[in-house]
Amino acid sequence: MSQHTVTARDIVRSLPNVLKKFPSVARGLYYYRLKDDKKELTLGKLVERNADKYPSRPAILFDDRTITWAELDAWSNRIAHYLKDQGLVKGDAIAVLLENRPELLATVVGAAKAGVACAMLNTSQKGKILAHSINLIEPRLLVVGAELVDHADSVQGEVRLRHTQPLLYFHDGNTLNTFGDAPAGYVNLALEVSRRPSTRPLLSNPATMGDTAVYLYTSGTTGLPKAAPGSHRKFVRAYGGFGMLSLAMEPDDVLYCTLPLYHGTALLVCWGSVLAGGSAIALRRKFSASAFWDDVRRYNATTFGYVGELCRYLLNQPPSQQDRNHALTKMIGNGLRPSIWKEFKERFGIEKVAELYASSEGNIGFSNFFNMDNTVGFSTAPYKLVKYHEGTRDPIRDDSGRMKEVEKGQPGLLIGEINKKWAFEGYTQKDATEKSILRNAFKQGDAWFNTGDVLREIGCRHLQFVDRMGDTFRWKGENVSTTEVENIIDGSGLVEEAIVYGVEIPGTNGKAGMVTLVAQSNGSTFDIEKLFGYLQKNLPAYAIPVFVRVTNAIEKTGTFKYRKVDIQKLGYSLERPEDDLYAWLPGTPGYTPLTPELVSDIDSGGVRF
Repeated sequence: MSQHTVTARDIVRSLPNVLKKFPSVARGLYYYRLKDDKKELTLGKLVERNADKYPSRPAILFDDRTITWAELDAWSNRIAHYLKDQGLVKGDAIAVLLENRPELLATVVGAAKAGVACAMLNTSQKGKILAHSINLIEPRLLVVGAELVDHADSVQGEVRLRHTQPLLYFHDGNTLNTFGDAPAGYVNLALEVSRRPSTRPLLSNPATMGDTAVYLYTSGTTGLPKAAPGSHRKFVRAYGGFGMLSLAMEPDDVLYCTLPLYHGTALLVCWGSVLAGGSAIALRRKFSASAFWDDVRRYNATTFGYVGELCRYLLNQPPSQQDRNHALTKMIGNGLRPSIWKEFKERFGIEKVAELYASSEGNIGFSNFFNMDNTVGFSTAPYKLVKYHEGTRDPIRDDSGRMKEVEKGQPGLLIGEINKKWAFEGYTQKDATEKSILRNAFKQGDAWFNTGDVLREIGCRHLQFVDRMGDTFRWKGENVSTTEVENIIDGSGLVEEAIVYGVEIPGTNGKAGMVTLVAQSNGSTFDIEKLFGYLQKNLPAYAIPVFVRVTNAIEKTGTFKYRKVDIQKLGYSLERPEDDLYAWLPGTPGYTPLTPELVSDIDSGGVRF
């Protein structure tokens, strides 16, 4: 990890560029610091502002479609009227199961105008996990794209939808005037919406900034996914903090987004930034390294949303004379590793890296406002970096029960103070919310949000991300809950016990999933392919363990806790010949036994994960 520092001189050097954007900075500070939760400033109002100011400018670019701000406003108004006609009122929720396409954004805006929140379902989820995610919210309706009808059909008997006609269908590839045919049991939403007025809906009890706009799902630290409510205030903060302060977005800007819109980075950060500038968002369903730069040129994109893994994939592409043949100068996201930061900027001609740190449920965020290298930036929210127990997300408390801050420059567990200004919206489950709160940390009665992440200060209150702690790791741009995967594996009937964790693979971002398991002692040979088939049916691809260690016993402490740190350090090495090890190699249909030659190939980067 780079030990790059940020000095006062670095900050002073950046000031001329900051001052050039002073009007945007001033507006950004205003919106970022807004505290009045009763103010009628909502996602719907932000769209209406752009429709009034830039009616004919593009709001969404997708394939060969261009949707202007006026068209998006009218479309979302029709959706709002439809939801009202179905009896939905402020405080209700709908669930959205759509890939990245204009229908998703129109639905979220339309619901917001009706005072209805959207639960943004992870399109990789299926089976038990998808049913659990839907039932957490108990939505009135479920909006499904044609591309994901199979996922929705598989859980129909397991979900609770509180409406007489709860299944709504969006045809794949429809324009604003072509609707397709809905499957049996589904309402053709595009057709129904087309019959509603395009006038802005009037509500007797309209939504305000403090009301819930979306539910975003997080793996959290234990158990199945949790739903974190996101208020309209979060859109407004992203609007000011990222769109104006960090990126100074303008109407001519186009932000290319391949990140899934069910993630906060895409929906809140990227789209919030676009809203702030009256800019356009160019969508692609899924990231493609080979198509990335062609798309950037096609849409004349000036900005793009990223996670660190995406940047590494782009760097892994063969160098080309076209690497700087584009209009991109800005990027916003998280997880860009210091080891590739400078290389990425120089190869592709990027001027501004608006690296950030935030979480869907958290009350604290950092932004690289001054465009420093290798940092998530700074925060105006109150926070501390405290000492923690290695291998957990638990802070160390002294004999009096208080926490201790780490020395400057040392890695520490990031915690954010919870107060009236920096509220913690938490999860829909009260017990999960309480587990994330640290009480009486420095004085009696105080409360802090435990991020579960380790960062270090590198100067001038700028932080650098170090690692994700405890029972969650990040792989392929997704947070993976080890407990969630363990619970699924336990249900296979193939194992006696299993422990899941993340391991590092040289040359990759994040940590790959690995499971150490003890097979059922039924006298038969363990069927690794049967396990793989089961995992494919019950887990999204990113959560399927890349490595499997089959062993005779898993060592525990005297209090019957797994020695997880020791197992994690062992990784996928072949140091224990009595164990059988397997790897799910890229492009293969199942697990492959690990050999010394294959381990060497993985360690040297010969296998591209």
